[in-house]
Amino acid sequence: MNRRNVILSVLAVLGVGGWALSSSMSPNSTPVNPLANAANAQTADVDTSAIQDMMIGNPDAPVTVTEYASFTCPHCAAFHAGPFKQLKADYIDTGKINFVYREVYFDRFGLWASMVARCGGPDKYFGIADLIYKGQPEWTRAGEPAAIAGELGKIGRLAGIDAEALDACLKDAGTAETLVAWEKQNREADDVTSTPSFLINGTKYSNMSYSDMKDLIDAAIDG
Repeated sequence: MNRRNVILSVLAVLGVGGWALSSSMSPNSTPVNPLANAANAQTADVDTSAIQDMMIGNPDAPVTVTEYASFTCPHCAAFHAGPFKQLKADYIDTGKINFVYREVYFDRFGLWASMVARCGGPDKYFGIADLIYKGQPEWTRAGEPAAIAGELGKIGRLAGIDAEALDACLKDAGTAETLVAWEKQNREADDVTSTPSFLINGTKYSNMSYSDMKDLIDAAIDG
């Protein structure tokens, strides 16, 4: 998936339809558009310090692997269905590496999925992300935005987030705007042009086989 001008593309697809996801969570709530004021935003001036990197593994490990991925990217879903599970067993669960996941937003649906995953907090994030990736063929093809929103809401509730908390997360326009700025700052700083992309101790790599990734990680550990 090639890089796009993320803020402009998100705004373009949002149009005037409003924040359909939050309205699907609670029919009595007032839909809001969390990016309504982002058109003229200067993302470099947005304070993104409140946005937390999602990570698992050993934060003191000598090797950090950072993945840039989009919840709407099929190649990212394929990575999480296979190679990531091997990576987790071999390196994350054993404390050999620290693994950082950073979202890329190609569209509003990827942003919505990110907000659902983050709504459960760091402890639930990767479990919810796994459910989002597993269900990607279904929720991304559910049809109208409201239907996609409904499917993402089901995932959130399946993960144990109650409807009221989920609705509050998805109506948080300030967090949505800050997430978009945070994503853009990270992506541009690391020159990420496709998903999934990986940084191994700061060196960027494009998508690869697990065996190739393993060789690079082992070399970094032995380094």
